[in-house]
Amino acid sequence: MGEMDGLEVTECTRCPELVDSRSQIVNGTGPADADLLFVGEGPGEQEDQQGEPFVGRSGTILDEKLRDRGLAREDVRITNCVRCRPPENRDPTTEELENCWPYLESEIEQVDPEVIVTLGKVPSEHLLDRDVAVTKEAGGVEQVELGGGVRDLLICVHPAATLYDSSQEETLDAALDKAAAMADGGSGGQSQLGDY
Repeated sequence: MGEMDGLEVTECTRCPELVDSRSQIVNGTGPADADLLFVGEGPGEQEDQQGEPFVGRSGTILDEKLRDRGLAREDVRITNCVRCRPPENRDPTTEELENCWPYLESEIEQVDPEVIVTLGKVPSEHLLDRDVAVTKEAGGVEQVELGGGVRDLLICVHPAATLYDSSQEETLDAALDKAAAMADGGSGGQSQLGDY
């Protein structure tokens, strides 16, 4: 069905339609012990070709936004809900998300991040298991039981949203500021606010 070697999925045929549309399995990148774990929806065309998540235009935006906060792509882990490109970049189906879930949960457990940042509607709804109005809820933090522990999950708009709607840039910036501050200070980061 599927095999994992550490954080890498090496073999998987659970979703016949995705097996047909992918050129390769796209695994997460970044440190195996990153404080920040970004979760996107699934690979697009460029990700599928290069074998890395978030390498297209949205990846360029994310890289710039991370740099603005003193973070390099190498400092964070970036992964997706599904590791294979859906045909025509459609949203992954519920079944595809569920098929790939054990891999994502295993990755979360192994990386053990301080903060999980969901990039867009699909990962936010998938990990929170509820409807999410991403634009309204961006920057919100919830505690969720994932990967063998209770995790801080921060909802964030997808970087690509800023390409279509420039007003989303502030929303993205604010959410990433919060993520960087939380990862930087760990759980103590928030309580320090009361000291000022």
